[in-house]
Amino acid sequence: MRRVITTLAILLVVVVAGMTALVLLVNPNDFRTYMVQQVEQRSGYQLQVSGDLRWHVWPQLSILAGRMSLTAPGATQPMVTADNMRLDVNLWPLLSHQLSVSQVMLKNAIIRVTPESDAQKPSGAPVGPGDAEPVSSVNNGWSFNIGKLRLADSLLIWQQQGGDEYNFRDLNLNLDQDASKQANIELATRVSRNQRNFSVNLKGQMNVAQYPHRLVGQFSELNYALDGANLPPQGIKGTLSAQGEWNGDNQHFSLQNMQLIANDSALDGNAEGRLALPQQLNLALHATTLNLDNLMASAPATDSSATQHASVMRTPVIAEPRMRDNSDSPLNQMDLMLNLTADSSVWRGLTLTSLQIAASNQQGLMTLSKLQGKFGEGHFSLPGTVDIRNPVTQVTLQPELENIAIAPLLRALELPETLQGTISLQGDLSGAGLSIEEGKRNWQGSADLEAANLQLAQLNLQQMVRRAVARVSNRVTNDQPDDQGIQQLSGRVSLKQGIISMPDLQGGNSRLAVQTKGSVDLVKQQLDVTVNMMLRGWKGDDKLANLLNQQTIPLRMYGGWNNLQYSLPVDDVVRQQLQNQAKSRLNEWLDRQQPPKQP
Repeated sequence: MRRVITTLAILLVVVVAGMTALVLLVNPNDFRTYMVQQVEQRSGYQLQVSGDLRWHVWPQLSILAGRMSLTAPGATQPMVTADNMRLDVNLWPLLSHQLSVSQVMLKNAIIRVTPESDAQKPSGAPVGPGDAEPVSSVNNGWSFNIGKLRLADSLLIWQQQGGDEYNFRDLNLNLDQDASKQANIELATRVSRNQRNFSVNLKGQMNVAQYPHRLVGQFSELNYALDGANLPPQGIKGTLSAQGEWNGDNQHFSLQNMQLIANDSALDGNAEGRLALPQQLNLALHATTLNLDNLMASAPATDSSATQHASVMRTPVIAEPRMRDNSDSPLNQMDLMLNLTADSSVWRGLTLTSLQIAASNQQGLMTLSKLQGKFGEGHFSLPGTVDIRNPVTQVTLQPELENIAIAPLLRALELPETLQGTISLQGDLSGAGLSIEEGKRNWQGSADLEAANLQLAQLNLQQMVRRAVARVSNRVTNDQPDDQGIQQLSGRVSLKQGIISMPDLQGGNSRLAVQTKGSVDLVKQQLDVTVNMMLRGWKGDDKLANLLNQQTIPLRMYGGWNNLQYSLPVDDVVRQQLQNQAKSRLNEWLDRQQPPKQP
């Protein structure tokens, strides 16, 4: 055992002495010109290294450099700058005075992917036709031949020609590749824009043999988080896995076999697009569960969300979300095709099934060729257009509802749940804004509707009429059972400046006929509606019963939603009839009291 320890100690001394001698005999500055020449020969890029190069022997034999920059041919700004650069080198090639770099590490680097940092063609160079295919030779331009690359605490500036600039901060990258150009990548970064923050951590594999013309790989693990203005208080976070391909010549990408988790929504599908302007994105997605309320800031508050809101710290006043501006929308610079199906989805508390969306966007003009699904036993369809090319969003919709439950629909639209039953309608709507509040104030249009099995909350129309008649007369009765509602009601309604007008809705059931007219002010939360009712089945005094069986009795509801007033003047109708009967009987008695005329 003692001999083994002695042998190991001798070997350690020899290695340390050898490395020390090597460091003393080899000057790292001798490699400066070699590195610059190699970079230029392989790619045409200009490498500049400031300050002296120096050795660092523990725990890895490395060359330390000061500030460095890497500039593309003809570029006005360097593509890469860094305050510190470390080159981990292999020991044995140094014995023959050769430089073999196993790893490059940059700290506090700035990577620019902008028009100013891009390689420029020499002046006078021939220009190919505009519709020509990009050159795909893998021997042109930059190639990635580094076994290991590390970026720490760096910044990526990305900008397309004519587009906005995005700064990816706190960029940390680990990239390892083998001899066959198969690379493992780990990346973490974040970007802030328009008071929104996006962070991502990913692990994956890539084939970099054809870089920069083509990259093929997969995301085995990608975690992301998005929060800020006009987003849910808890933000949007989840995971993504996919197989991807990037074509650098035409800035085209594709993602296959996507598995996306966003809060409690789960989607799968494919995506492809182009980053060069005009940007393109084609999405074909399927969702097993899609909770839109957890993905939108305008979702209605619920008991669970209220608890969640309480745990969210209020941001400073200077960070309050500003008014939405369509100029911030990426859709203004994008051509989009979306095909989405969802087995189960939630919108403003409504559980929808078989949701289908087919939409296209042409730089701010979105066409909803299909937006349909099922709610309960009913079906809905909402095709139309959404125009965000101007500061104020313009919307046109052609809603079609079939057998949709009224009470939950009223709750979703933030209206009092005063009606129960189902509704079917066909109409046209248009106006400014997309929110529920903007729809109430700024939309206009009309629709033909038909409602079934209507019930007014806490109101029994037939019972109200019977009680009102009983208070003024006991000469008639109505023993017909209550139908507890209106079996059918149909007509045309219109919406303008927040006021729903109902000029003539007619319907009823076998024992009750109704005719409704009036208006509902959605903004002021007031209404003035008159329901003219004709209740059949009266018995007793023949004349009074016949009158009530054919007499329209008006029920007027008016005032604010929180202090609704009622008027049901049944006593006026009955009293008038009693007065007429009394006058008639008095006249008959007077006629009998007069003496007969003498011949």
